[in-house]
Amino acid sequence: MIKLSVIIPTRDRAALLARTLDSIMNQSYPREDFELIVIDNGSKNSTAEVCKSYSDKFINFKYLYDERPGLHVGRHLGLKNAAADILVYADDDIRAFPTWLEGVAESFRDEKTVLVGGKCLPEFEARPPEWLEYLWEKNEYGKYIGHYSVLDFGDEIKEISPHFVWGCNFSIRKHILIEAKGFHPDKMPEGLIKLRGDGETAVSDFIQSKNYKTVYNPKASVYHLISAGRMSLEYLYERNFAQGVSESYSDIRKNGGAVKSSAAKYFKALKLRLKIIIKSIFRGRNILESQKLIEKGNFDGYHFHQAEVLKDKKLLEWVLKNDYINA
Repeated sequence: MIKLSVIIPTRDRAALLARTLDSIMNQSYPREDFELIVIDNGSKNSTAEVCKSYSDKFINFKYLYDERPGLHVGRHLGLKNAAADILVYADDDIRAFPTWLEGVAESFRDEKTVLVGGKCLPEFEARPPEWLEYLWEKNEYGKYIGHYSVLDFGDEIKEISPHFVWGCNFSIRKHILIEAKGFHPDKMPEGLIKLRGDGETAVSDFIQSKNYKTVYNPKASVYHLISAGRMSLEYLYERNFAQGVSESYSDIRKNGGAVKSSAAKYFKALKLRLKIIIKSIFRGRNILESQKLIEKGNFDGYHFHQAEVLKDKKLLEWVLKNDYINA
């Protein structure tokens, strides 16, 4: 009986996908108890050939193709084709701990648990720049860098906020995802960024609103590749431009379709700038340039999206869609 459905959307990253599949081959969890579903989101390279080469290495393997743009497309196609009641979503640039699926299955033995995550440890392709070290933040669970979707909350199982289970390592009960009406749009290709939404954030919001249980299990952990190209100030700006688009999308939905007052965003930017200045005093000026680009990218992306929505009625309809599972 298939107990876990591992779902990996991918696009034009065949070599990285092969690394991910290699790590899933070496799981402590029985192969007969999980299926692997790879969703090819319109690749033009050798992704199909890579999947064919791995198809006979797993007992249960599915390769599905859908060229429509957006990460949500692959995530939802996986949902529709999953045989298990537990959906294990992963990015195509992770390497799973050998105990990854064992930890996921272990945590879901508690019927109250609806969402499971673990460590997402950075795997740096090159030596990281000094400013990157300053991006680490701390909370009551441990440390994290949201800009790179990496976190380490220690070596003990604990209940956490659903907003700290990120898409690169996101395991959820199928009926909960359906009840939440699926993922919102995410990771749109270049030229379609205005169609970006807030991804799994809406699912996390739903889980939090229902006071459902989210578990962090260190067994259920992955390494997340941080490529050399992503360790640049240019990437940091682009990443936060995209985040600004997501925040605009979220705000418009929360406001029932109304574009938010720019004054509120300016006030938020002012508070962030004060925070940057304080950090630079205590940590040195190395942090200043990277934090300024974070602020500018977020601000630019937010106002880009707000302006696009104001002039495009169909975009507003897209933002306000009730359900993207069949979009």
